[in-house]
Amino acid sequence: MDYKSIIADKINPYVDMEIEDIKSIIEIPPRADMGDFAFPCFQLAKVMRKAPNAIAAELSEKIDKEGFERVENLGPYLNFFLDKASFLQEVVESIKTQGDRYGSCNIGEGRNVTIDFSSPNIAKPFHVGHLVSTAIGNSLYRMFNFAGYNSVGINHLGDWGTQFGKLISAYKRWVDEEQLEKEPIKELLRIYVKFHDEAEKNPSLEDEGRMYFKKLEEGDEEATALWKRFTELSLKEFQKVYDMLGVKFDSYAGESFYNDKMDSVVEELKEKNLLVESNGAMVVSLDEYNMPPCIILKSDGATIYATRDLAAAKYRKSTYDFAKNIYVVGKDQSLHFKQLFKTLELMGYQWAEDCRHVAFGLVKFADRKLSTRKGEVIFLVDLLKESISKTMEIINEKNPQLENKEEVAEKVGVGAMIFTYLKNSRERDIVFDWKEMLSFDGETGPYVQYTYARAKSILRRHTSKNSNCEYKKLTSAEEFELAKTLSGLQNSVVQALDKAEPSVVTRYVIDVAKAFNKFYNSHSVLNVEDEGLKEARIQLTEATCQVIKNALYLIGLETVDQM
Repeated sequence: MDYKSIIADKINPYVDMEIEDIKSIIEIPPRADMGDFAFPCFQLAKVMRKAPNAIAAELSEKIDKEGFERVENLGPYLNFFLDKASFLQEVVESIKTQGDRYGSCNIGEGRNVTIDFSSPNIAKPFHVGHLVSTAIGNSLYRMFNFAGYNSVGINHLGDWGTQFGKLISAYKRWVDEEQLEKEPIKELLRIYVKFHDEAEKNPSLEDEGRMYFKKLEEGDEEATALWKRFTELSLKEFQKVYDMLGVKFDSYAGESFYNDKMDSVVEELKEKNLLVESNGAMVVSLDEYNMPPCIILKSDGATIYATRDLAAAKYRKSTYDFAKNIYVVGKDQSLHFKQLFKTLELMGYQWAEDCRHVAFGLVKFADRKLSTRKGEVIFLVDLLKESISKTMEIINEKNPQLENKEEVAEKVGVGAMIFTYLKNSRERDIVFDWKEMLSFDGETGPYVQYTYARAKSILRRHTSKNSNCEYKKLTSAEEFELAKTLSGLQNSVVQALDKAEPSVVTRYVIDVAKAFNKFYNSHSVLNVEDEGLKEARIQLTEATCQVIKNALYLIGLETVDQM
Protein backbone atom coordinates (compact mmCIF):
# COMPACT_ATOMS: atom_id res chain seq x y z
CA MET A 1 0.00 0.00 0.00
CA ASP A 2 1.25 3.46 -0.90
CA TYR A 3 0.96 5.22 2.46
CA LYS A 4 2.50 8.44 1.20
CA SER A 5 -0.34 8.75 -1.33
CA ILE A 6 -2.93 8.00 1.36
CA ILE A 7 -1.44 10.66 3.64
CA ALA A 8 -1.22 13.18 0.80
CA ASP A 9 -4.91 12.60 -0.02
CA LYS A 10 -5.84 13.27 3.60
CA ILE A 11 -3.79 16.48 3.82
CA ASN A 12 -4.64 17.88 0.37
CA PRO A 13 -8.11 19.37 1.17
CA TYR A 14 -6.62 21.59 3.88
CA VAL A 15 -3.51 22.97 2.18
CA ASP A 16 -2.71 24.79 -1.05
CA MET A 17 -0.38 22.11 -2.42
CA GLU A 18 -0.61 19.51 -5.17
CA ILE A 19 -0.76 15.88 -4.04
CA GLU A 20 2.57 15.01 -5.67
CA ASP A 21 4.22 17.98 -3.93
CA ILE A 22 2.85 16.80 -0.59
CA LYS A 23 4.15 13.29 -1.23
CA SER A 24 7.59 14.60 -2.13
CA ILE A 25 8.19 16.14 1.32
CA ILE A 26 6.72 13.38 3.49
CA GLU A 27 9.52 11.94 5.61
CA ILE A 28 10.33 8.77 7.53
CA PRO A 29 11.05 9.89 11.12
CA PRO A 30 14.43 8.89 12.59
CA ARG A 31 12.82 7.20 15.62
CA ALA A 32 9.85 4.84 15.94
CA ASP A 33 8.33 6.89 18.77
CA MET A 34 8.02 9.83 16.36
CA GLY A 35 5.70 7.89 14.05
CA ASP A 36 6.02 6.01 10.80
CA PHE A 37 5.58 9.01 8.48
CA ALA A 38 5.89 12.73 9.10
CA PHE A 39 4.67 15.75 7.15
CA PRO A 40 6.78 18.91 7.76
CA CYS A 41 4.75 22.14 7.75
CA PHE A 42 7.54 24.65 7.09
CA GLN A 43 6.60 25.25 3.44
CA LEU A 44 3.04 26.21 4.43
CA ALA A 45 4.01 28.91 6.90
CA LYS A 46 4.37 31.73 4.36
CA VAL A 47 1.16 30.97 2.47
CA MET A 48 -1.00 30.27 5.54
CA ARG A 49 0.61 33.11 7.56
CA LYS A 50 0.98 30.86 10.59
CA ALA A 51 3.84 29.24 12.47
CA PRO A 52 4.63 25.66 11.31
CA ASN A 53 3.82 24.39 14.84
CA ALA A 54 0.36 25.95 14.69
CA ILE A 55 -0.30 24.53 11.22
CA ALA A 56 0.66 21.02 12.37
CA ALA A 57 -1.66 21.32 15.39
CA GLU A 58 -4.52 22.56 13.20
CA LEU A 59 -4.09 19.75 10.66
CA SER A 60 -3.99 17.11 13.41
CA GLU A 61 -7.47 18.23 14.46
CA LYS A 62 -8.98 18.38 10.98
CA ILE A 63 -7.77 15.42 8.96
CA ASP A 64 -9.42 12.03 8.69
CA LYS A 65 -7.47 9.52 10.78
CA GLU A 66 -9.07 6.34 9.47
CA GLY A 67 -6.54 3.60 8.71
CA PHE A 68 -4.00 4.95 11.21
CA GLU A 69 -3.48 4.10 14.85
CA ARG A 70 -3.17 7.81 15.55
CA VAL A 71 -2.13 11.12 14.02
CA GLU A 72 -0.53 13.79 16.18
CA ASN A 73 1.52 16.92 15.89
CA LEU A 74 5.01 17.19 17.27
CA GLY A 75 6.38 20.69 16.85
CA PRO A 76 6.25 21.63 13.14
CA TYR A 77 5.59 18.01 12.08
CA LEU A 78 2.36 16.09 11.61
CA ASN A 79 3.19 12.51 12.57
CA PHE A 80 1.31 9.42 11.38
CA PHE A 81 1.36 6.13 13.28
CA LEU A 82 0.29 3.09 11.29
CA ASP A 83 -2.29 0.61 12.49
CA LYS A 84 0.31 -2.07 13.19
CA ALA A 85 -1.88 -5.16 12.91
CA SER A 86 -3.43 -4.09 9.61
CA PHE A 87 -0.06 -3.07 8.22
CA LEU A 88 1.61 -6.32 9.20
CA GLN A 89 -1.14 -8.41 7.67
CA GLU A 90 -1.15 -6.39 4.48
CA VAL A 91 2.64 -6.65 4.03
CA VAL A 92 2.84 -10.39 4.71
CA GLU A 93 -0.19 -11.28 2.60
CA SER A 94 1.12 -9.12 -0.26
CA ILE A 95 4.47 -10.94 -0.17
CA LYS A 96 2.72 -14.33 -0.13
CA THR A 97 0.51 -13.37 -3.08
CA GLN A 98 3.23 -11.85 -5.26
CA GLY A 99 6.01 -14.32 -4.42
CA ASP A 100 9.02 -13.92 -6.72
CA ARG A 101 7.51 -10.75 -8.17
CA TYR A 102 7.20 -9.00 -4.82
CA GLY A 103 8.99 -5.66 -5.02
CA SER A 104 8.64 -5.44 -8.80
CA CYS A 105 6.93 -2.62 -10.65
CA ASN A 106 6.18 -1.47 -14.19
CA ILE A 107 7.89 1.90 -14.41
CA GLY A 108 9.72 0.66 -17.52
CA GLU A 109 6.47 -0.13 -19.36
CA GLY A 110 8.19 -2.52 -21.77
CA ARG A 111 10.78 -0.01 -22.99
CA ASN A 112 14.29 -1.20 -23.83
CA VAL A 113 17.42 -0.44 -21.86
CA THR A 114 20.82 -1.39 -23.27
CA ILE A 115 23.52 -2.19 -20.72
CA ASP A 116 27.13 -2.43 -21.87
CA PHE A 117 29.02 -4.36 -19.18
CA SER A 118 31.84 -6.79 -18.47
CA SER A 119 33.58 -6.35 -21.86
CA PRO A 120 36.84 -8.26 -21.30
CA ASN A 121 39.63 -8.21 -23.87
CA ILE A 122 39.99 -11.23 -26.11
CA ALA A 123 43.14 -13.27 -25.42
CA LYS A 124 43.66 -11.56 -22.08
CA PRO A 125 42.70 -12.77 -18.60
CA PHE A 126 39.27 -12.21 -17.14
CA HIS A 127 40.66 -10.63 -13.99
CA VAL A 128 39.28 -9.35 -10.70
CA GLY A 129 38.64 -5.87 -12.08
CA HIS A 130 36.26 -7.25 -14.69
CA LEU A 131 34.07 -8.64 -11.92
CA VAL A 132 33.12 -5.12 -10.84
CA SER A 133 31.66 -4.24 -14.24
CA THR A 134 30.14 -7.71 -14.57
CA ALA A 135 28.51 -7.68 -11.12
CA ILE A 136 27.16 -4.13 -11.44
CA GLY A 137 25.92 -4.70 -14.99
CA ASN A 138 24.27 -8.02 -14.19
CA SER A 139 22.51 -6.51 -11.18
CA LEU A 140 21.23 -3.55 -13.21
CA TYR A 141 20.15 -5.97 -15.95
CA ARG A 142 18.02 -7.91 -13.47
CA MET A 143 16.66 -4.82 -11.72
CA PHE A 144 15.58 -3.12 -14.94
CA ASN A 145 13.73 -6.28 -15.97
CA PHE A 146 12.17 -6.37 -12.49
CA ALA A 147 10.97 -2.79 -13.01
CA GLY A 148 9.21 -3.55 -16.30
CA TYR A 149 11.97 -2.70 -18.80
CA ASN A 150 13.37 -5.08 -21.41
CA SER A 151 17.06 -5.32 -20.57
CA VAL A 152 19.55 -5.89 -23.39
CA GLY A 153 22.89 -7.06 -22.04
CA ILE A 154 25.78 -6.18 -24.34
CA ASN A 155 29.28 -7.60 -23.95
CA HIS A 156 31.33 -5.08 -25.94
CA LEU A 157 34.34 -7.36 -26.32
CA GLY A 158 37.80 -5.90 -26.79
CA ASP A 159 38.43 -7.93 -29.93
CA TRP A 160 40.30 -5.49 -32.18
CA GLY A 161 43.46 -3.42 -32.22
CA THR A 162 47.22 -3.53 -32.65
CA GLN A 163 47.58 -6.00 -29.77
CA PHE A 164 46.20 -8.70 -32.09
CA GLY A 165 49.02 -8.07 -34.54
CA LYS A 166 51.46 -8.48 -31.67
CA LEU A 167 49.69 -11.65 -30.58
CA ILE A 168 49.87 -13.13 -34.08
CA SER A 169 53.60 -12.40 -34.14
CA ALA A 170 54.00 -13.98 -30.71
CA TYR A 171 51.90 -16.99 -31.72
CA LYS A 172 54.02 -17.68 -34.80
CA ARG A 173 57.22 -17.50 -32.75
CA TRP A 174 56.56 -19.07 -29.35
CA VAL A 175 53.16 -20.77 -29.00
CA ASP A 176 52.85 -24.14 -27.26
CA GLU A 177 49.87 -25.69 -29.07
CA GLU A 178 49.25 -28.26 -26.37
CA GLN A 179 49.05 -25.57 -23.68
CA LEU A 180 46.93 -23.39 -25.95
CA GLU A 181 44.28 -26.09 -26.12
CA LYS A 182 44.58 -26.92 -22.42
CA GLU A 183 44.65 -23.40 -20.92
CA PRO A 184 44.19 -20.95 -23.80
CA ILE A 185 44.09 -17.65 -21.90
CA LYS A 186 47.15 -18.48 -19.82
CA GLU A 187 49.11 -19.52 -22.92
CA LEU A 188 48.03 -16.44 -24.87
CA LEU A 189 49.01 -14.27 -21.91
CA ARG A 190 52.39 -16.02 -21.69
CA ILE A 191 53.28 -15.32 -25.32
CA TYR A 192 51.86 -11.77 -25.12
CA VAL A 193 54.10 -11.01 -22.14
CA LYS A 194 57.05 -12.63 -23.92
CA PHE A 195 56.43 -10.42 -26.97
CA HIS A 196 56.78 -7.27 -24.84
CA ASP A 197 59.85 -8.60 -23.07
CA GLU A 198 61.52 -9.41 -26.39
CA ALA A 199 60.38 -6.13 -27.98
CA GLU A 200 62.35 -4.22 -25.34
CA LYS A 201 65.47 -5.96 -26.63
CA ASN A 202 64.41 -5.92 -30.30
CA PRO A 203 62.17 -2.90 -31.11
CA SER A 204 61.63 -4.17 -34.68
CA LEU A 205 59.12 -6.63 -33.20
CA GLU A 206 56.74 -3.68 -32.69
CA ASP A 207 56.85 -3.03 -36.45
CA GLU A 208 56.15 -6.71 -37.08
CA GLY A 209 53.13 -6.54 -34.76
CA ARG A 210 51.78 -3.51 -36.63
CA MET A 211 52.35 -5.30 -39.92
CA TYR A 212 50.31 -8.32 -38.82
CA PHE A 213 47.48 -6.09 -37.60
CA LYS A 214 47.46 -4.31 -40.96
CA LYS A 215 47.10 -7.72 -42.59
CA LEU A 216 44.21 -8.47 -40.26
CA GLU A 217 42.53 -5.18 -41.19
CA GLU A 218 42.95 -6.04 -44.86
CA GLY A 219 41.30 -9.43 -44.38
CA ASP A 220 44.40 -11.61 -44.80
CA GLU A 221 43.25 -15.23 -44.61
CA GLU A 222 45.86 -16.50 -42.14
CA ALA A 223 45.67 -13.48 -39.83
CA THR A 224 41.85 -13.61 -39.81
CA ALA A 225 41.83 -17.33 -39.04
CA LEU A 226 44.18 -16.84 -36.09
CA TRP A 227 42.14 -13.89 -34.80
CA LYS A 228 38.95 -15.98 -34.96
CA ARG A 229 40.67 -18.80 -33.12
CA PHE A 230 41.88 -16.48 -30.36
CA THR A 231 38.31 -15.13 -30.05
CA GLU A 232 36.64 -18.54 -29.91
CA LEU A 233 39.11 -19.90 -27.36
CA SER A 234 38.72 -16.80 -25.20
CA LEU A 235 34.92 -16.83 -25.28
CA LYS A 236 34.90 -20.48 -24.28
CA GLU A 237 37.01 -19.63 -21.22
CA PHE A 238 34.98 -16.51 -20.40
CA GLN A 239 31.79 -18.56 -20.49
CA LYS A 240 33.08 -20.71 -17.62
CA VAL A 241 33.23 -17.56 -15.48
CA TYR A 242 29.84 -16.29 -16.64
CA ASP A 243 28.28 -19.67 -15.82
CA MET A 244 29.70 -19.50 -12.29
CA LEU A 245 28.34 -15.98 -11.88
CA GLY A 246 24.94 -16.71 -13.41
CA VAL A 247 25.45 -13.96 -15.99
CA LYS A 248 24.05 -13.91 -19.51
CA PHE A 249 24.27 -11.54 -22.48
CA ASP A 250 22.01 -10.79 -25.40
CA SER A 251 24.81 -9.52 -27.63
CA TYR A 252 28.54 -10.16 -27.95
CA ALA A 253 29.03 -7.44 -30.55
CA GLY A 254 32.57 -6.29 -29.81
CA GLU A 255 34.81 -3.62 -31.27
CA SER A 256 35.37 -5.51 -34.53
CA PHE A 257 31.61 -5.54 -35.20
CA TYR A 258 31.71 -1.80 -35.88
CA ASN A 259 34.61 -1.78 -38.37
CA ASP A 260 32.29 -1.34 -41.35
CA LYS A 261 30.14 1.21 -39.53
CA MET A 262 32.75 3.87 -38.75
CA ASP A 263 33.21 5.40 -42.20
CA SER A 264 29.61 6.58 -42.20
CA VAL A 265 30.15 8.20 -38.80
CA VAL A 266 33.20 10.08 -40.09
CA GLU A 267 31.25 11.21 -43.18
CA GLU A 268 28.34 12.37 -41.02
CA LEU A 269 30.65 14.42 -38.82
CA LYS A 270 32.13 16.01 -41.93
CA GLU A 271 28.72 16.79 -43.40
CA LYS A 272 27.65 18.41 -40.14
CA ASN A 273 30.85 20.52 -40.10
CA LEU A 274 31.93 19.07 -36.76
CA LEU A 275 35.37 17.75 -37.84
CA VAL A 276 38.37 20.04 -37.60
CA GLU A 277 42.07 19.36 -38.13
CA SER A 278 44.36 19.38 -35.09
CA ASN A 279 48.04 18.42 -35.38
CA GLY A 280 47.25 16.21 -38.34
CA ALA A 281 44.37 14.47 -36.59
CA MET A 282 40.66 15.04 -37.25
CA VAL A 283 38.77 15.94 -34.08
CA VAL A 284 35.50 17.34 -32.76
CA SER A 285 36.39 20.51 -30.87
CA LEU A 286 34.85 20.66 -27.39
CA ASP A 287 36.68 23.75 -26.12
CA GLU A 288 33.51 25.65 -25.31
CA TYR A 289 32.41 22.75 -23.08
CA ASN A 290 35.72 22.78 -21.17
CA MET A 291 36.79 19.43 -22.58
CA PRO A 292 39.72 18.32 -24.73
CA PRO A 293 38.85 17.54 -28.37
CA CYS A 294 37.25 14.19 -29.18
CA ILE A 295 39.70 12.50 -31.57
CA ILE A 296 37.94 10.78 -34.48
CA LEU A 297 40.84 10.05 -36.87
CA LYS A 298 44.49 9.87 -35.83
CA SER A 299 47.15 11.63 -37.87
CA ASP A 300 47.73 8.44 -39.90
CA GLY A 301 44.01 8.29 -40.77
CA ALA A 302 43.23 5.41 -38.43
CA THR A 303 40.02 5.44 -36.40
CA ILE A 304 40.09 5.36 -32.61
CA TYR A 305 37.83 3.94 -29.95
CA ALA A 306 35.73 7.15 -29.81
CA THR A 307 34.84 6.61 -33.48
CA ARG A 308 33.88 3.03 -32.68
CA ASP A 309 31.77 4.08 -29.68
CA LEU A 310 29.90 6.64 -31.77
CA ALA A 311 29.11 3.93 -34.30
CA ALA A 312 28.06 1.57 -31.50
CA ALA A 313 25.73 4.12 -29.91
CA LYS A 314 24.02 4.81 -33.23
CA TYR A 315 23.69 1.08 -33.92
CA ARG A 316 22.16 0.42 -30.50
CA LYS A 317 19.61 3.19 -30.96
CA SER A 318 18.58 1.99 -34.42
CA THR A 319 18.52 -1.68 -33.39
CA TYR A 320 16.98 -1.52 -29.91
CA ASP A 321 15.40 1.97 -29.79
CA PHE A 322 16.58 2.22 -26.21
CA ALA A 323 14.99 4.39 -23.54
CA LYS A 324 18.28 4.23 -21.66
CA ASN A 325 21.78 3.36 -22.91
CA ILE A 326 24.12 2.47 -20.06
CA TYR A 327 27.89 1.91 -20.01
CA VAL A 328 29.26 0.14 -16.92
CA VAL A 329 32.92 1.16 -17.25
CA GLY A 330 35.63 2.26 -14.79
CA LYS A 331 35.64 5.86 -13.62
CA ASP A 332 39.00 6.45 -15.30
CA GLN A 333 37.00 6.63 -18.56
CA SER A 334 34.70 9.43 -17.35
CA LEU A 335 36.17 12.05 -19.70
CA HIS A 336 35.83 9.73 -22.69
CA PHE A 337 32.12 9.27 -22.07
CA LYS A 338 31.54 12.98 -21.49
CA GLN A 339 33.17 13.61 -24.88
CA LEU A 340 31.18 10.80 -26.49
CA PHE A 341 27.81 12.00 -25.21
CA LYS A 342 28.54 15.64 -26.06
CA THR A 343 29.59 14.67 -29.60
CA LEU A 344 26.34 12.72 -30.07
CA GLU A 345 24.45 15.76 -28.85
CA LEU A 346 26.31 18.02 -31.31
CA MET A 347 25.42 15.57 -34.07
CA GLY A 348 21.79 16.41 -33.33
CA TYR A 349 20.76 13.24 -31.52
CA GLN A 350 18.35 14.11 -28.70
CA TRP A 351 18.71 10.59 -27.35
CA ALA A 352 22.24 11.48 -26.26
CA GLU A 353 20.63 12.54 -22.98
CA ASP A 354 19.49 8.93 -22.51
CA CYS A 355 23.11 7.72 -22.47
CA ARG A 356 24.73 7.24 -19.07
CA HIS A 357 28.17 6.27 -17.85
CA VAL A 358 27.91 4.14 -14.71
CA ALA A 359 31.41 4.51 -13.30
CA PHE A 360 33.12 2.34 -10.71
CA GLY A 361 36.36 2.31 -8.72
CA LEU A 362 39.34 -0.02 -8.62
CA VAL A 363 39.94 -3.38 -7.00
CA LYS A 364 43.06 -3.18 -4.86
CA PHE A 365 45.26 -5.71 -3.15
CA ALA A 366 47.19 -4.50 -0.17
CA ASP A 367 50.46 -6.06 -1.30
CA ARG A 368 50.53 -5.88 -5.10
CA LYS A 369 49.74 -4.02 -8.31
CA LEU A 370 48.50 -5.77 -11.43
CA SER A 371 49.81 -5.45 -15.01
CA THR A 372 48.80 -7.56 -18.01
CA ARG A 373 51.96 -6.72 -19.97
CA LYS A 374 54.17 -7.99 -17.15
CA GLY A 375 51.95 -11.00 -16.53
CA GLU A 376 51.03 -9.77 -13.05
CA VAL A 377 47.35 -10.60 -13.10
CA ILE A 378 44.99 -12.62 -10.94
CA PHE A 379 42.64 -14.75 -12.99
CA LEU A 380 39.06 -14.32 -11.80
CA VAL A 381 38.26 -17.99 -12.27
CA ASP A 382 41.15 -18.88 -9.94
CA LEU A 383 39.92 -16.38 -7.37
CA LEU A 384 36.36 -17.75 -7.54
CA LYS A 385 37.66 -21.27 -7.05
CA GLU A 386 39.72 -20.09 -4.08
CA SER A 387 36.66 -18.44 -2.55
CA ILE A 388 34.69 -21.67 -2.96
CA SER A 389 37.54 -23.66 -1.41
CA LYS A 390 37.80 -21.33 1.60
CA THR A 391 34.02 -21.51 2.06
CA MET A 392 34.23 -25.30 2.02
CA GLU A 393 36.82 -25.13 4.80
CA ILE A 394 34.43 -23.05 6.91
CA ILE A 395 31.54 -25.47 6.23
CA ASN A 396 33.68 -28.47 7.16
CA GLU A 397 34.54 -26.74 10.42
CA LYS A 398 31.04 -25.51 11.32
CA ASN A 399 28.71 -28.09 9.75
CA PRO A 400 30.65 -31.10 8.40
CA GLN A 401 27.48 -33.21 8.00
CA LEU A 402 25.83 -30.70 5.68
CA GLU A 403 24.27 -32.24 2.56
CA ASN A 404 25.26 -30.91 -0.87
CA LYS A 405 28.36 -29.23 0.58
CA GLU A 406 29.90 -28.59 -2.84
CA GLU A 407 26.79 -26.83 -4.14
CA VAL A 408 26.45 -24.74 -0.99
CA ALA A 409 30.16 -23.82 -1.01
CA GLU A 410 29.91 -22.63 -4.63
CA LYS A 411 26.80 -20.50 -4.06
CA VAL A 412 28.19 -18.98 -0.87
CA GLY A 413 31.77 -18.58 -2.11
CA VAL A 414 30.82 -16.95 -5.41
CA GLY A 415 28.08 -14.94 -3.73
CA ALA A 416 30.52 -13.61 -1.14
CA MET A 417 32.67 -12.04 -3.84
CA ILE A 418 29.74 -10.50 -5.72
CA PHE A 419 28.25 -9.16 -2.49
CA THR A 420 31.54 -7.52 -1.53
CA TYR A 421 31.73 -5.78 -4.90
CA LEU A 422 28.16 -4.47 -4.58
CA LYS A 423 28.04 -3.63 -0.88
CA ASN A 424 29.26 -0.05 -1.06
CA SER A 425 28.99 2.84 -3.49
CA ARG A 426 30.27 1.65 -6.86
CA GLU A 427 32.73 4.54 -7.19
CA ARG A 428 34.58 3.54 -4.03
CA ASP A 429 37.71 1.45 -4.47
CA ILE A 430 37.49 -2.12 -3.19
CA VAL A 431 40.27 -3.54 -1.05
CA PHE A 432 40.26 -7.32 -1.35
CA ASP A 433 40.08 -8.98 2.08
CA TRP A 434 39.25 -12.71 2.37
CA LYS A 435 38.56 -12.63 6.10
CA GLU A 436 35.97 -9.89 5.86
CA MET A 437 34.43 -11.21 2.64
CA LEU A 438 33.76 -14.74 3.93
CA SER A 439 32.69 -13.82 7.45
CA PHE A 440 29.36 -15.23 8.61
CA ASP A 441 28.96 -12.18 10.86
CA GLY A 442 28.65 -8.58 9.80
CA GLU A 443 27.60 -7.07 6.51
CA THR A 444 28.53 -9.90 4.15
CA GLY A 445 26.95 -12.23 1.64
CA PRO A 446 27.43 -15.30 3.89
CA TYR A 447 25.68 -13.44 6.75
CA VAL A 448 22.60 -12.77 4.63
CA GLN A 449 22.59 -16.25 3.11
CA TYR A 450 22.94 -17.76 6.60
CA THR A 451 20.00 -15.66 7.81
CA TYR A 452 17.91 -17.08 4.98
CA ALA A 453 19.01 -20.64 5.84
CA ARG A 454 18.20 -20.05 9.52
CA ALA A 455 14.68 -18.87 8.62
CA LYS A 456 14.23 -21.86 6.30
CA SER A 457 15.26 -24.16 9.16
CA ILE A 458 12.43 -22.76 11.27
CA LEU A 459 9.94 -23.38 8.48
CA ARG A 460 11.16 -26.97 8.02
CA ARG A 461 10.63 -27.69 11.72
CA HIS A 462 7.10 -26.29 11.64
CA THR A 463 5.13 -29.46 10.97
CA SER A 464 1.73 -28.71 12.51
CA LYS A 465 0.05 -26.54 9.90
CA ASN A 466 -2.57 -24.25 11.41
CA SER A 467 -4.94 -22.03 9.49
CA ASN A 468 -5.59 -19.89 12.55
CA CYS A 469 -3.24 -16.99 11.82
CA GLU A 470 -3.78 -13.95 14.05
CA TYR A 471 -1.67 -11.04 12.82
CA LYS A 472 -3.19 -8.77 15.48
CA LYS A 473 -1.08 -10.63 18.05
CA LEU A 474 2.14 -9.45 16.40
CA THR A 475 2.41 -6.48 18.71
CA SER A 476 6.14 -6.23 19.45
CA ALA A 477 8.42 -3.50 18.13
CA GLU A 478 10.69 -6.14 16.52
CA GLU A 479 7.83 -7.70 14.54
CA PHE A 480 6.56 -4.35 13.33
CA GLU A 481 10.03 -3.12 12.37
CA LEU A 482 10.68 -6.33 10.43
CA ALA A 483 7.43 -5.89 8.51
CA LYS A 484 8.27 -2.24 7.79
CA THR A 485 11.67 -3.31 6.45
CA LEU A 486 10.10 -6.03 4.28
CA SER A 487 7.74 -3.46 2.79
CA GLY A 488 10.65 -1.43 1.42
CA LEU A 489 11.94 -3.71 -1.36
CA GLN A 490 10.22 -1.95 -4.25
CA ASN A 491 11.33 1.46 -3.04
CA SER A 492 14.94 0.27 -2.78
CA VAL A 493 14.83 -1.13 -6.34
CA VAL A 494 13.44 2.12 -7.76
CA GLN A 495 16.05 4.11 -5.86
CA ALA A 496 18.83 1.76 -7.02
CA LEU A 497 17.81 2.21 -10.67
CA ASP A 498 17.50 5.98 -10.33
CA LYS A 499 21.07 6.13 -9.02
CA ALA A 500 22.31 3.15 -11.09
CA GLU A 501 23.59 1.96 -7.72
CA PRO A 502 23.05 -1.75 -6.84
CA SER A 503 24.45 -1.11 -3.36
CA VAL A 504 21.04 0.35 -2.42
CA VAL A 505 19.50 -3.13 -2.70
CA THR A 506 22.56 -4.77 -1.14
CA ARG A 507 22.31 -2.49 1.90
CA TYR A 508 18.57 -3.10 1.97
CA VAL A 509 18.92 -6.88 2.19
CA ILE A 510 21.47 -6.45 4.99
CA ASP A 511 18.82 -4.43 6.85
CA VAL A 512 16.28 -7.22 6.27
CA ALA A 513 18.69 -9.81 7.69
CA LYS A 514 19.43 -7.62 10.72
CA ALA A 515 15.73 -6.98 11.36
CA PHE A 516 14.92 -10.69 11.13
CA ASN A 517 17.76 -11.69 13.46
CA LYS A 518 16.65 -9.05 15.97
CA PHE A 519 13.12 -10.47 15.82
CA TYR A 520 14.37 -14.07 16.01
CA ASN A 521 16.63 -13.36 19.01
CA SER A 522 13.81 -11.58 20.87
CA HIS A 523 10.88 -13.91 20.22
CA SER A 524 10.38 -17.64 19.91
CA VAL A 525 8.67 -18.70 16.71
CA LEU A 526 7.94 -22.38 17.29
CA ASN A 527 7.87 -22.68 21.08
CA VAL A 528 4.68 -20.68 21.49
CA GLU A 529 1.49 -22.13 22.98
CA ASP A 530 -0.79 -19.60 21.30
CA GLU A 531 -1.37 -21.21 17.88
CA GLY A 532 -2.64 -17.99 16.31
CA LEU A 533 0.49 -16.11 17.31
CA LYS A 534 2.74 -18.98 16.27
CA GLU A 535 1.20 -19.13 12.80
CA ALA A 536 1.49 -15.34 12.41
CA ARG A 537 5.20 -15.52 13.24
CA ILE A 538 5.63 -18.41 10.81
CA GLN A 539 4.01 -16.33 8.07
CA LEU A 540 6.28 -13.39 8.92
CA THR A 541 9.30 -15.72 8.74
CA GLU A 542 8.18 -17.10 5.38
CA ALA A 543 7.70 -13.57 4.05
CA THR A 544 11.24 -12.72 5.17
CA CYS A 545 12.62 -15.67 3.21
CA GLN A 546 10.81 -14.52 0.08
CA VAL A 547 12.11 -10.95 0.34
CA ILE A 548 15.69 -12.06 0.98
CA LYS A 549 15.48 -14.42 -1.99
CA ASN A 550 14.12 -11.67 -4.28
CA ALA A 551 16.68 -9.10 -3.16
CA LEU A 552 19.63 -11.49 -3.46
CA TYR A 553 18.52 -12.49 -6.95
CA LEU A 554 18.53 -8.83 -7.99
CA ILE A 555 22.19 -8.48 -7.01
CA GLY A 556 23.19 -11.79 -8.57
CA LEU A 557 23.24 -14.18 -5.59
CA GLU A 558 21.49 -17.47 -4.98
CA THR A 559 20.01 -18.64 -1.69
CA VAL A 560 20.83 -21.87 0.12
CA ASP A 561 18.32 -23.66 2.35
CA GLN A 562 20.97 -25.07 4.68
CA MET A 563 24.42 -23.91 5.75
